Amino acid sequence: MSKYEVIVIGGGPGGLTAGLYTSRAGLKTLLIERGIIGGQIVNAQQVENYPGFPDGISGFELTSLMHKQATKYGLETITANVTGLKSGQVFTVLTTNGDFEAEAIIIAAGSEYQKLGISGEERFLGRGISYCATCDGAFFRDRDVAVIGGGDTAITDALELSQHATNVYVIHRRDQLRAGQVLQQKAFAQPKLQFIWDTIVEDITGDEFVRGLRLRNVKTDEVSPLPVAGVFIAVGLQPNSQCFADIVNLNKTGQIITNESMATSTPGIFAIGDIRKNSARQVSTAVGDGATAAISAFKYLKE
Repeated sequence: MSKYEVIVIGGGPGGLTAGLYTSRAGLKTLLIERGIIGGQIVNAQQVENYPGFPDGISGFELTSLMHKQATKYGLETITANVTGLKSGQVFTVLTTNGDFEAEAIIIAAGSEYQKLGISGEERFLGRGISYCATCDGAFFRDRDVAVIGGGDTAITDALELSQHATNVYVIHRRDQLRAGQVLQQKAFAQPKLQFIWDTIVEDITGDEFVRGLRLRNVKTDEVSPLPVAGVFIAVGLQPNSQCFADIVNLNKTGQIITNESMATSTPGIFAIGDIRKNSARQVSTAVGDGATAAISAFKYLKE
């Protein structure tokens, strides 16, 4: 069984940063990623809010550069699904590509956006469909957009988008919002927000890019089109924390609880990025988490 000083689980910006820091500090480090190195951000055609790139950069290029930099200092990477994590004298990471041991673990496994599962959702990802208003809202300046959902995230996204878009249609399958009262008051006071109640999206239409939605009223079954240039889906986020539930503490929504040093309830295990409680879910904050966790892991190993 291969042994390392640090294993990083997840190859997004946070995981790559953690791997860069630990490798550069001389710690033998393995990064395990189940899919494409870079994580969800590789789907972003243009990242405009990451410092140092005034003209923006694609998510794929940004994380490719991060990976190149980390491997320059000795970071090893493999592709595998992590199926479990066991503690003992050292930690054992169980994967579909063999098992690995390490003295410290940094969990950067991220979260999955809940999908609608409708026609056009996969096809138009990055071509009008987004799951992050903060990341992509500026692309839709002076255009009409739709937000799907009625909770805190959806209404926060709608208010964010109102700073850019001409009209923001909030589509909710119920006749009232689930968001907190303060957010609701702000939303109803914003003239750019238009609410479409008791309605679901059945289809996302377009050519090369999104051009509109096909809506259905759940009470009347009436079907109607809605021309929009952008669709922001905010129906929930599921942390990829299931296989860590027996070894670290989670909150009620499945996020890993950490302190300011990114340490979890189990000494030697750290968590960063979208998978941890109170994450801002931004590339820059994930990178900061990664640096913090790597420094904390280094201190843990030396002590």
